[in-house]
Amino acid sequence: MALILKGASVAMLLNGEVAVIIFGGMIAAVLSSYTMADIKRLPKVMKVLMSNEEPDLNGTIEKLVELSNIARREGLLALEAPVNELDDPFMKQGLELVVDGAEAEQIRDLMESEVDAMETRHHRMSGLFKTAGATSPTLGVMGAAIGLIGALGNLSDINKLGPMIASAFVATIFGIFMGYLVMIPFATRLEAKNEEEVLLKTLIIEGVMDIQAGHSAKVIEQKLYAQIPPEKRKDSEE
Repeated sequence: MALILKGASVAMLLNGEVAVIIFGGMIAAVLSSYTMADIKRLPKVMKVLMSNEEPDLNGTIEKLVELSNIARREGLLALEAPVNELDDPFMKQGLELVVDGAEAEQIRDLMESEVDAMETRHHRMSGLFKTAGATSPTLGVMGAAIGLIGALGNLSDINKLGPMIASAFVATIFGIFMGYLVMIPFATRLEAKNEEEVLLKTLIIEGVMDIQAGHSAKVIEQKLYAQIPPEKRKDSEE
């Protein structure tokens, strides 16, 4: 927009050759660095990045407290019916193990292994965006160099020289834009989303373990609320 206001033409900015160099180069860098399994996750990851939905930390704690009351009052086997109705598959999986009588250490290991696997996936996808972001500015410089070579090859036509040089530097601007204003922010946002998801699953793990241990609902509630930022607690919203 700033360039257009300064007099640059839209046609100059919408340069197909520049797009091929930048996007083609980024795609090549990503394909050579990551597996097809990672690439296939991109649509799902983009959907997460575009969403402003946050994990329901308060609702999760309330559900765990509710289930702990049932377990304390009626026993762990009484959790079978309410657990089957849970929407959260991670919480459901953990509490099903509790109802089945699995050992505490085994339950924690299984649940933490799932969180570790999730973090590994998220870090790989974040790294994918960082790779694209780090490559993009360099590709912009390459595009500018290619454009300047073309311009210097047409020194005989002075009228075309200026526009060709200007067009060459569009590649640099576009490369920097894609790297530092698109790809790197995507990576940062994905890391923030990962932290939110890890916090949610950590609350679930601790809640499930406390329910199995027979801790009181009040103790569980206070313990779990202590783990989330004050501004995200229910009482701060009221």
